[in-house]
Amino acid sequence: MKRILVTGGAGFIGSHLCERLVNEGNDVICLDNFYTGSKENVWHLIGRPNFEIVRHDVCQPYWAEVDEIYNLACPASPVYYQNDPIQTTKTSFFGAYHMLGLARRTKCKILQTSTSEVYGDPAVHPQPESYWGNVNTIGIRSCYDEGKRCAETLFFDYHRLHGVRIKVIRIFNTYGPRMAQHDGRVVSNFIMQALRGEDITIYGDGQQTRSFQYVSDLIEGMVRMMASGDDFLGPVNIGNPGEFTMLELAEKVIAMTGSKSKIVFRPLPSDDPKMRRPDISLAKAKLDWSPTVPLDEGLAKTIEYFKGTLK
Repeated sequence: MKRILVTGGAGFIGSHLCERLVNEGNDVICLDNFYTGSKENVWHLIGRPNFEIVRHDVCQPYWAEVDEIYNLACPASPVYYQNDPIQTTKTSFFGAYHMLGLARRTKCKILQTSTSEVYGDPAVHPQPESYWGNVNTIGIRSCYDEGKRCAETLFFDYHRLHGVRIKVIRIFNTYGPRMAQHDGRVVSNFIMQALRGEDITIYGDGQQTRSFQYVSDLIEGMVRMMASGDDFLGPVNIGNPGEFTMLELAEKVIAMTGSKSKIVFRPLPSDDPKMRRPDISLAKAKLDWSPTVPLDEGLAKTIEYFKGTLK
């Protein structure tokens, strides 16, 4: 049994990770300030003898004796990270700084959940880990994009200077149960609008693309990355290479929900990437990992979840 710290553990992805780690018999500390996370996401774990939840902001130091750290703490949807952009940057930087300090002291392994947003609006497609990206440093999304890029820098500097055992993954668009209804991400937006019979809002002309991975595939990739040897640090893309336009996704959601929603178009927000698709060759080679849940199957499960949340 390992003692594992998960920052942002009450969030959408963090709660699924905590559930996996607890079910495997590990002693899990879920750290969250509940800015975007929710106790409801981990309510089913509370009371388990190998799970504890702690209200804490990673912008402040935290001390515990642990064997592994998964650093997920940071709002990940534009609605939340643009609401307080300074706090978003602080969370990415100080969260990484404080967790790396803890990893250095305890000599434990630490995994950073970076993001495909480090590639910005890419000039290379699909995006391999070797691509340095095309990111606006002063735009409305920069607090998140640049915060995550800076965190990657900190991780590798702590490894080079202090020998900290690091792992870095870059997460591409992920969806599934426990997404917040109003978090502003495209899958949850489309599903909720369709279930309520509202117009489905597409920003831009609908031809911009994204690649969608179901949350269980991501969790498997995270666990495999943490378990990999110390000679493989990353960064490594964890995402589904299936690529869909926003218009295709909207039409699919309408069909699967049986909704009578109409599609409406709005102006594209500033710095919104026009295309996104991971090159997962490295994950296949180093982790023997590739996604297994097709979009239709994952959407069906997600739609059922959101049906249960309707008031």
